[in-house]
Formats: sequence, C-alpha cells, structure tokens
Amino acid sequence: MNENFVNFVRKYSNEPIAVAVSGGVDSVCLLVWLAKCGLNITALHVNHGLRAAADTETKYVKELCNKLNIPCKIFFWTDNKPKSGIEAAARAARYKFMTDWCHENGVETLMLAHQADDQIETFLMNLGRGSGLYGMAAMACESMRDGIKIVRPLLNVYRRELQKYCDENNIKYFVDEMNSDEQYTRVRIRKNRHMLAEKLGIDDGRILLAIENLGRVRDAITSDIDKMVEMVACRGGAMFADSFLFDQAPDIRLKFIGTLIQKIGGDDYQPRLKSLARALDNLSHDCKFTLGHCTVRRRGDKILIVPEGAKTTFRKRNEKNKKQNTKSN
Repeated sequence: MNENFVNFVRKYSNEPIAVAVSGGVDSVCLLVWLAKCGLNITALHVNHGLRAAADTETKYVKELCNKLNIPCKIFFWTDNKPKSGIEAAARAARYKFMTDWCHENGVETLMLAHQADDQIETFLMNLGRGSGLYGMAAMACESMRDGIKIVRPLLNVYRRELQKYCDENNIKYFVDEMNSDEQYTRVRIRKNRHMLAEKLGIDDGRILLAIENLGRVRDAITSDIDKMVEMVACRGGAMFADSFLFDQAPDIRLKFIGTLIQKIGGDDYQPRLKSLARALDNLSHDCKFTLGHCTVRRRGDKILIVPEGAKTTFRKRNEKNKKQNTKSN
C-alpha cells in the first residue's frame, strides 16, 4: 500500500466516510486500501444504465463490499437520458445521488478515486483550452461540493501502482471501453503524453510539481476571494460598489465575479473564462444581462447580482441591506 496515501487518510480515521466505487481499478483499489486502513467507510455506487456491463459491475461492487464487510448503497439513474451532453448529465446525477446520501446520513466527507494520471490529463486538457490559474491547478485534494467535503487521496498515486496492487492481490476490477476510444480528448492525451518526456524532457513528475505549485497559489487566492464574497453576499443575491470589483487585479476580478455568480446561480461550475471576461467588459458601464442562471445589472456605481427571474431593484435591495445591518448591530 502507498505510504503517502496512508499518511494522508489518517486524519479521517475518526469520522464516517463515503467512498465512490465504480468498479474500475482506481475506485476498487481505493476501497480496499481504505478498508485496510480501518476507516469507517460506506461504498456508494451509481448504475447509470448506459453500458451493457453496468449490471455486472453493480453486482461485483456489492460482492466486493460484502467480502470486505463494508456497507454499500446502490443508486440507479432511471431519469430520461439527454440526447447530448450525456457524460456531463451522468456526472451531475452521480454527484447528486452521493451528496444527497451524505446529507441524509450525516456524512461530511466523500472520497473519490481520481489519481495522478487523471490529474496530469486534466492539466493538459485545460492547457489545450487556454485555461487560467484555476484550470491549470487541476483538481484539489480537498474541496467542497453541495456542502460536502470532496477528498481525492490518490492524486499523487499513479494508475500503474493501483493496477499492480490489484493484479498481485487477485482483486478483480472492470475496464471501461471508453478508456480506449480516441474520439475523447482525454484518451488521446493519455495515449500520447509520453512524447512530452521522450521529446521534450517534461516527465510526469515535473507536471505534477507544476500542478502542486499552482494549487498553492489557487488556494491562497481562493481564501481571499471567499472573504470578499462574504462581505457583499446577502440573502438572495449581492450588491456592491463598482470600485469593490474594479479596484482588484484582473485575475481577482474574474474569479470574484465567477464565484459570486456560481454561488447565487447555484451551478456546479463557474461560467467559462470568456463569458466572465465579457461580463466584466459589460460591467464597465450601465448594463443588464444574464449569466450562470443569474441576472447581473449595473446602474451608476452599483452592481447587483440576483438569481435569474428575481427582481433587480436597487432601492429595495438597499432597504434589505439596511435592515440586515440593523439586526446585526
């Protein structure tokens, strides 16, 4: 078992943990390692009904959990499937099943099996998109989603180590055929990233080091922006002076406005960088537009962000803010 993994998960030994288990090598190995560490875990498995092997994988996850004496909760995605964007819809459904279960059962932490290869692929995919700091910092070891702490304890463990452990210990796992389909950008990166090391001398370790360094900067900026958001957010929206936004450095402006829109609009992700840049351009003068399920309006030196469909009256918002300030005093 990986020593860094053991040291990382030790701090979670005194609390109940949910762990997402698909049946692939990453999540199966994560489940086994957590069990060997003696953590109080419950396995969560989502059957999306999208592949022929889905029921077979579900059956195996149940059997493995029984063998390890671990509670297992199975979810079935029976909603109508969209004709496009099926992967994103399946991911959203999966997170909802699991985070809802966590809330209902008093579990604050959900562990996922993303590992070092996933981290590197995410970095390179975002590099290809021209992403900013947050995209280039890839996945965080610890983050929040829908009020649940998301933990990825394998981000410094390579897939080959997980596969070797399972093979040597005769632990069965399934291989998703989509992992070999080169119509997906991630698969093309997976099959060709070795050329970075062979041709340019940029090996996986150097990429992970860059991600780690970027992650530290991301975390520091996130802390500052969270404080800014707390200063302006109120029930049902946010209102602030234009100087509060435009006196910040350009990158801070983008992340601040993106964080507010995500928080108020309730989306899982912030709007794309191009959309946020366009929003900032619009906010340099009086305007009104929608973005991320929010209505954003500027009038004079005031900026207002509310859920889409809500009233965008500055006077009433001012009165609400005054009442809240009076109560807090």
